[in-house]
Amino acid sequence: MAPEVSPRRARAVLVTLSLAAFAFITTELLPVGLLTHIAPDLGRSRSQVGLLVSGYAVVVVLASVPLTRLTQRIPRRQLLGVTMLLFAAANAAAALASTYAVLAGSRLVTALAQALFWSIATATVIGPFPVAVRGRAVALFATGATLAPVLGVPLGTWLGQQAGWRAAFAVLAGVGLAIAAAVLVLLPSYPPAAGGAARGSAPDGRRFAVLLISTALGIGGFMTLQTYVTPFLLDVSGFTDAVLAPLLFVSGAAGVVGTLIAARTLDSRPIASLLTPLSIGMASLLGLYALGALRPGVVALLAGIGLAYAAFGSAVQNRMLQLAPGSTDIASAGVSVAFNAGIAGGSLLGGALLPTSGARPLALAGGLLTLAALTLLTVDSHRGRAVRPAPTDAASTTRSAATRQPVDQLDSAADGPSVSYSPRRRPPS
Repeated sequence: MAPEVSPRRARAVLVTLSLAAFAFITTELLPVGLLTHIAPDLGRSRSQVGLLVSGYAVVVVLASVPLTRLTQRIPRRQLLGVTMLLFAAANAAAALASTYAVLAGSRLVTALAQALFWSIATATVIGPFPVAVRGRAVALFATGATLAPVLGVPLGTWLGQQAGWRAAFAVLAGVGLAIAAAVLVLLPSYPPAAGGAARGSAPDGRRFAVLLISTALGIGGFMTLQTYVTPFLLDVSGFTDAVLAPLLFVSGAAGVVGTLIAARTLDSRPIASLLTPLSIGMASLLGLYALGALRPGVVALLAGIGLAYAAFGSAVQNRMLQLAPGSTDIASAGVSVAFNAGIAGGSLLGGALLPTSGARPLALAGGLLTLAALTLLTVDSHRGRAVRPAPTDAASTTRSAATRQPVDQLDSAADGPSVSYSPRRRPPS
């Protein structure tokens, strides 16, 4: 049996793991903001420093599913606590790194910790909430990840400019230690099978596979430009180094807006919540290719990319909880693989184009990849509507009514006498 948890403690767990997501995403993307500082300090090219992002993503791709399978019997409190301690130790090593090899090694350890975190955190956080409002809970959890670009990366970039890039990693090490302590205090200890959103609410293996492919393509499109956005802003748009942090803040703030908008639509319109951000991202990337030298337009288009990236990420996590054909932990690991395959592929593509073609074509390549993802998901959604059977019996009617619970239940569930981490029975099929 899973332990009963007070509403306040359940909310505290959600906030704590959202902060952990904030720390991981900040660490993953920080070399983007500090690209022009790390490269000369370690005697490496910008493309080589960009590999700290793409290589990080490759490790997550390769490690997510195996680590999830190896640790599936370990109670989540202990597992997440150790994960955050590894995060803290790896960032401390990065802060002390005197060579590129040491920095790359610290990133390897952090990537292994992130691979495990993203595989198990979503189901752990979402488990206490009703199926009908999981989308809103996913968006609340994702707030940490979307705040990373708006607060974490700009602040890390500013700190790196003022005190050296190593100081930013040292601060992240301290944040990791604090989160590890909070996880060990707040998260109850229970067998993994007894907690979390264990199964998808509408499992569909084929559509889940389409979701993974589209995610890799879409994220790859975003990251083709975003990994090297600082060279784009400096070389194509003509901005100065001093305004990079404010520009990253604009993109991140738009991401927070995107997450808040997604929170209102994920449960009622899950397909539109996927397609709309991809459409905005595609238009913004292609717009940057065409208008990259017009500074006011660049600011607006950067905001469009930030909004689209964050909203799309929340929509993918929500859709995974619906379509997962088996364990949501394994499905979440698959989504993490797809995300980081996109990050790695986009970063590698950008790194290949940058030395030969410059920064401007990165926006065009990214726009074409997001267009491919949008096309694939649009075709799949039309096919799904064409083959979906109409409800024909009382059980189907009951099931449909059960999935239309109002979003307000998320608040009422949190205000009730207790929140249980026990698994829910799968809906009848």
